[in-house]
Amino acid sequence: MKADVVSDVLIVGGGLMGSSAAFFLRRRGLSVTLLERVLTGQQASGANFGNVRRQGRPLFELPIANRASAIWRRAQELVGVDVEYRQLGHMRVCHRDRPEYVERFEKYARDAAPLGLHLDILTAAQVRERFPFLGPDVLAGSLSPDDGHANPRLAAPAFARAAARNGATVLEDAEVAGVEKRGEDFVATTADGRHFRAPLVLVTAGAWSDRISASFGEPVPLVTRAPTMSVTEPVPYAIGPSIGISTPLEVESVYFRQIARGNLVIGGSTRGPSWTDERRAPVVPENTLTQFREMRRLAPALARVNVIRVWSGVESYPPDDVAVMGPSGRVPGLYYAFGFAGAGFQLGPGVGETMAELIATGSTPVDLYPYRIGRFDATERAATP
Repeated sequence: MKADVVSDVLIVGGGLMGSSAAFFLRRRGLSVTLLERVLTGQQASGANFGNVRRQGRPLFELPIANRASAIWRRAQELVGVDVEYRQLGHMRVCHRDRPEYVERFEKYARDAAPLGLHLDILTAAQVRERFPFLGPDVLAGSLSPDDGHANPRLAAPAFARAAARNGATVLEDAEVAGVEKRGEDFVATTADGRHFRAPLVLVTAGAWSDRISASFGEPVPLVTRAPTMSVTEPVPYAIGPSIGISTPLEVESVYFRQIARGNLVIGGSTRGPSWTDERRAPVVPENTLTQFREMRRLAPALARVNVIRVWSGVESYPPDDVAVMGPSGRVPGLYYAFGFAGAGFQLGPGVGETMAELIATGSTPVDLYPYRIGRFDATERAATP
């Protein structure tokens, strides 16, 4: 048996949440070991659309979203590389057959303003004046000028490398076979027989986190899905904000952004199946075609642009689409941050900083009650009126 590697905090999972938590824990002076099964940021953290958006979130999520936004604006200064964060705005629009969404936009703007999120509600004429490439079906828009987008392929690895430069032990190709409590410490054993020990553990293993939580008597019924993602050939740069549709129908819910090189990144519409055992999320051709049908409706001017690549990834969804974040309800020293329902990229650095604060100090000003893992416990549910 190989000797244990000992640290103050052990993090299982090297996506954006785990990598940023390692970074912020080191800034607080704690020793950290981060274990990643393959490569940092390879799964949902690297396969998503790249939205750095706050609008559209549940209001209780805005405190962490605001914290994350402040970090994104300083990301290059903090991690030492450009993660291609661009504060160019984020806009949601609705089609003419969803007129009730105009009132929803207005109400959300009123409710979010006291929480630090400013939104401009645009009429159809204002949308067309500012974004003439959008189609005639667009009825109104909700623009968040202080949001933006970033490159998901760069973000998590950048935080992981910055954590390592600051003294964290970041190990890739370190598949965790199990985590158990031994006395006052936790011990993680990797598939190749290595052992890592710490009194504190943070589980940020995405769609695979429920297996660890279940081993501690806290199962979470995650469902995994695969986003439909595409990127086009470069075209002249003309689009600033990320733009997407607000609709109750998944098939209509497309969104797109343009990067500085001119390529359009497109996401949304129907999601496909994924398999955690195989770590596989195949692209479904029918979903890509549906995505482009809805894109033609949203932005007819883009109908002739050629697609050069498609991809997907494994995302995890709790039954209520609310993440699990905070301490274990059963085991002292055990913490979780997973299940962000395909919308965790923007939150990632804020989650990392919040969890680092909680682990290092025992508290955080962010209200974590909505995210508690205990909400899936039958005893708690039975006691709730």
